[in-house]
This record gives sequence, C-alpha cells and structure tokens, in this order.
Amino acid sequence: MKFSEFKKNIDDGIKNILTEDESSERVKNLEAILNIVNTINRSLILEDVLELVLKNAIRLTNSERGFIVLQNSLGTLEYKIGMDSKNHSLSESSFLVSNTVVEDVFLNGQSIFIEGAQSDSANDPTKSILQLDLQTILCSPLITNEKKIGVIYVDSKHLQKVKVREITGTFEILAGQAASAIRNAQLYDGQIAAYNALQEANAQLIEAERKTLKSGIDAEIGKSLQGLVHLALLETESLLRMIEKTQYEFDDVSDAPESLVFDRLKLKSKVAVDSIRSIQKYAQVLLETSIMNLNKDSGDLNRTIQSVIKYLSPMKKYSSLIFKTELNALPLCNYDSEQIQHLIVLLITNSAEAKKDAAVFLKSFAKDNKICVIISDDGPGLPENINSGSFDTFGLHKGSYGLFLCKSIIDRHNGEIVLLNSDTGTSIQFSLPVN
Repeated sequence: MKFSEFKKNIDDGIKNILTEDESSERVKNLEAILNIVNTINRSLILEDVLELVLKNAIRLTNSERGFIVLQNSLGTLEYKIGMDSKNHSLSESSFLVSNTVVEDVFLNGQSIFIEGAQSDSANDPTKSILQLDLQTILCSPLITNEKKIGVIYVDSKHLQKVKVREITGTFEILAGQAASAIRNAQLYDGQIAAYNALQEANAQLIEAERKTLKSGIDAEIGKSLQGLVHLALLETESLLRMIEKTQYEFDDVSDAPESLVFDRLKLKSKVAVDSIRSIQKYAQVLLETSIMNLNKDSGDLNRTIQSVIKYLSPMKKYSSLIFKTELNALPLCNYDSEQIQHLIVLLITNSAEAKKDAAVFLKSFAKDNKICVIISDDGPGLPENINSGSFDTFGLHKGSYGLFLCKSIIDRHNGEIVLLNSDTGTSIQFSLPVN
C-alpha cells in the first residue's frame, strides 16, 4: 500500500468514527502508525530506519523487546537489530527466539500472533518459547512490492490480554509500511556503496594515470635535454677552442688589452662547459629515474579485462557501448594489474569518444609464448596521418596523449603494442610476455 493511499484510508476512518471503544482504539492506533510512518520516512539511512521501526513497534505493542532480521544476498535471514523496551540495544546472542516461528513467517509470508504461548494448545510451544518463558509473541513478514525482505518480531514474558483484532491488524500495517521504508533505505545504501566504490576506482585510475604521465613526461624531457645539452656542449667546447686559437695568434702582443679580453672569454667558456656537463648529468638521472616501478604479480589477464568491463559498464560515458568478448584460455603471467587496467580503460575510452554507441570487441589469446589482447571497435577509426602498425610516432603532442601512455605502459612490461589494419573502426593489439 502506498503511503498516500494509507493516509487516505486513515482519514476516511477518522471521518466515520463510531462511538464504540473498539473503533476509537483502532483509529487511535492508526493515527499512531501514521505518525510513525511520517517519522521513519524522513531518513534513508538504513540503520536509522531499522532503529525507528523497532522502537515504535515495541512501544505500539507494549512489548518487552524486539528484533528485525533481513534477507541477505544469499537468500538467508540475517540478524540486523535488537532492542528492549528501554531502547537498549540487544546483541545477536540475545536473539534467542523460536527459529521455527521466524522462519515460518518468512517462508509463508503470513503473520503469527501467540497469546499465552506457554499454554496455547493451538501453537505447539517450541523449546525456545518454553525456556524463555514467553507469553506474547507477534511476528510479521516485511513485504514490499510482493517481495519478502525480512521479518519483524516482538515478544513479552508478561501475559497481555490484547485485543487481538486491533493490535494484530495495527502491527501488520506497521510491518507493511516499515518494509517500504526499509527497502528504500536498502536501495539508497546500495547506491551510496556503489558511488563510493566508483569514486575509489576513479581515484585509483587517476593516480595510475598521473604516475604513468609523470613517468612519460620525465622520459621525454630527459631525452630532449640529453640532445640539447649534447649540442650545447659541442658548440661551447668549439667556441673555447676557437678562443684559444685566436689568443695564440696574438701571443706577440700579450700585454695588449685584447689578451685580457681573451682570458675573460676563456674563463666564461670554461664555466659554461662545466655547467652544461652538470646539466647533462642531471638529464641522465632524470631519464633513469623516469622508469616507473612495476608492481608485478602473477595474474589472469582475462579476469582483469572482465573487471574493467564490469567497472565501466554502469558509468554514463560508457553505458551506450556494446561490449563483446572472446576470452580464450590463457596461461598466468606477471604484470602490473593496475597499469594494465589503466591501459584497457584508455583504449576503450578512445572508442567511446570516437563513437558514443560503438561496439567494442575484446579478444584474448596465447601465441608464441605471449599473451595477446585485441581491442577493436566500429567507430570512425584513427586519423589518416597515423600509420597502421607503428606506435613509435606517438608523443605528448595534442591528440595522442592516451596512446602515448599505452605505449609507455607496454614498453615497461617489455611487451608490444601495434595498430592492426581494419576495414572499419580501430583495432589495436597489445601483447605481454608469459615469462
């Protein structure tokens, strides 16, 4: 029953109140439930909702304690919360109730109410009921949209001469409304968990990208510096030799002002040579330290591919992609799973950016002591100025950043990455050595 329908029924009932005590009691209980539902619907935090539901169920039925169990992902009932009439929490070890009652209620989807449980011949008292000296038991399934999600249970050791129709009807209504609130909280809790997992995965990918990019930039800077410094050193040394030669030609006038000028030029040239040689050493260090450490471990590359697809599929940017796989049996190999995941994400991202609803095909196979992965799509393909087969032309210039990172990752794994000829779209193959 929707909340709006539930409220309308209560309002209609209030308008038609009879003078009898029975009707007055029922309306009073329904108004109490309306207030309870208003309260529990203000929160989407599962723990808060469960606590509010149980507190009010105990108070409404004048019970001594209560429990809520919910169905878990395995389909079994799992203890969630227990409280007594003084709002003290009860541990799971205190949940010493009749499992038969709880399980019957959940399986059959029907409430069970027992008054005078110790002596009620209609309900064969179980060992748990006898040992706990229970007198009153109320237990209802939590059902929402025809789906059972758990059970709410309250009991008392003191015999209460309850008005069965009023109290049981009220308890069932409360259970029905509580089930909707709990289910909404569960869905919200699942969304929060999924969002947090997504944020964590994004953070890991960003960090991996930064590491790879920094390493790649350091390598390119180191190589460029090496070339420039080498050229500057040659030119400066040549200038120094020229100065020395010119000075030699003026030896016969060593006391002339020009001799002092030559000495100064030689000194400045030597300082420049020493400085350039120092820069050369630093460039070499930068080049050597640009090699990012690999955290290699033995793993199943197929599982890495599947985890990337599972992670990307719900994201808005990739939700329109159609993933197709042909993952053949592979031997285990040593690789950095974080970096290879990042590489696969980059290649799939290229496909998504080229064509929003692209079909992306991932194929894995073993060949010549190597593990090969082909990622292809039906998009517009790479620009015409990029030749098939070679990744060597990719630098940090605009438009090839992602492919540059991919090549850097594969190079560090001593693998290969190539562009394959394809009639439509883009097809890229990378391989890793098995040993």
